[in-house]
Amino acid sequence: MQRIKMAMAFRNMLRTAARKVQVRNYADAATGDQMALTFAAGNKVFYDKQVVKQIDVPSFSGSFGILPKHVPTLAVLRPGVVTVLENDGKQTKIFVSSGTITVNDDSSVQVLAEEAHPLESLDRSAAQEALSKAQSEFNSAADEKAKAEAAIAVEVAEEIVKAVSA
Repeated sequence: MQRIKMAMAFRNMLRTAARKVQVRNYADAATGDQMALTFAAGNKVFYDKQVVKQIDVPSFSGSFGILPKHVPTLAVLRPGVVTVLENDGKQTKIFVSSGTITVNDDSSVQVLAEEAHPLESLDRSAAQEALSKAQSEFNSAADEKAKAEAAIAVEVAEEIVKAVSA
């Protein structure tokens, strides 16, 4: 009987400990309402630990917004537009081809893009031309590898055209 009571007490203690480990935590209260953004790509560093108000990102699990004290997250970026709302109210839109987004416990955020360009630097006619070329390459792909590469190019080009047309 004593063993059963001890086993039940031990089990309850383990459950309590497990619940504490499983709880989703928000950013540390010490960070206040600040969120430091680092946003870089192979071609440029856009933000280096700059404090911003909000970041909207396209991901394969859906587009989502990030505010200070966001739940820690790791996601894969899909082709699309990352929108950054700076503290002065300025809104910056940057097209990304792919990459990752990490939201940390300390409310810092890292966007690491394979390739990224400010939306205003993209040319609509060049994007249309790139889309036509990618579609042509997809239709004439000789093997599965070429078809997969062309499909990625089509997806990125379609998203660029959509972004510059909005």
